[in-house]
Amino acid sequence: MNMLPALPKKEHRRIHGPDPVDIHVGGRLRLRRNLVGMSQEQLGRASGLTFQQIQKYERGANRMGASRLYQLARLLDVPVAWFFEEMPAPGNKGPQLSDNAQAPLEGAPDDQQILSRRETLELIRAYYRITDPKQRRKVYELVKSLAEE
Repeated sequence: MNMLPALPKKEHRRIHGPDPVDIHVGGRLRLRRNLVGMSQEQLGRASGLTFQQIQKYERGANRMGASRLYQLARLLDVPVAWFFEEMPAPGNKGPQLSDNAQAPLEGAPDDQQILSRRETLELIRAYYRITDPKQRRKVYELVKSLAEE
């Protein structure tokens, strides 16, 4: 039986780091903000916060209360539940591969890392700015063929 007193919450966070749930929610906040093309400063202004506070939320360094999460969800046009989607189960370090799934290439980023990269988001935005469906399909086929080489 552990006879040591429990650490105060701030002390616990300093020693053990941010909670994995806060990190996941912050990552989803950053992903959505980037998908809509908003800077940290713009989101901060719209929500009455500083961009530094948005940075802390995105890193999981600061925990968001329910009302703040609701406010940010409304500003980013997603349901609150969106921030919790794809969250790994407790003790799970990330997505699991099924028996028939192909393992990623050595050093290749996983899906979550890919979606959080600015390059990916800019590519997706540029792709959807192509208004002609035939041209967009040609770009899609080109990228696929280059990836197969």
